[in-house]
Amino acid sequence: MSEPALPDGVERRSFDGTERLATRGEAVYGEPTDGDWRAWNPRRSKLGAMLELGMETGLAGGETVLYLGAASGTTVSHVADFAGPTYAVEFAARPARDLLEAADSRPRLFPLLADARKPETYAHVVESDVDVVVQDVATRGQARVALENRRFLADDGRLLLAVKARSENVARDPAAVFEDVRHELADGYDLLECRRLDGYHVDHEAIVARPR
Repeated sequence: MSEPALPDGVERRSFDGTERLATRGEAVYGEPTDGDWRAWNPRRSKLGAMLELGMETGLAGGETVLYLGAASGTTVSHVADFAGPTYAVEFAARPARDLLEAADSRPRLFPLLADARKPETYAHVVESDVDVVVQDVATRGQARVALENRRFLADDGRLLLAVKARSENVARDPAAVFEDVRHELADGYDLLECRRLDGYHVDHEAIVARPR
């Protein structure tokens, strides 16, 4: 069975003799570059790890994206290199300053200093019928964040969620945490694929889902 195709604008290219995922854009976090191309480090990006693992993200290139937990722009800058309008929500002021710098050379990247747990605070900015919601937030209640932001997704859209077990409960078995998150998500989503990101990110699970 062949792996899913990479989105348009994402390629496998050689950097220092090693084949890696890459997008075209200005470097953001000291990643290797080759001309206009920059390497996408899956150990610093949950979405990058999902693509490396061949998960069916549904990303094809050109989508409208809502990115929750953009931090300083490591992953969302790659997304904005190949996607359409990309709304990047980040709550903390310090990483948001770096995010603004990443957006300087990316006209499709729109940073929003806001709390992903309170989508009503950016609902007036983010367009409806978003194609993809990417969620990477370090907080308790990660399933609830995904459910609250479901309002933005098109009927055939996709949720790409990176669940951080230690943010939910540092003392519990991560497998039990992931099971609880999947169960809660089922209130508003059909789960299409779930995979542990071990090898790239410890105690993380990636979930691909669609709104029901």
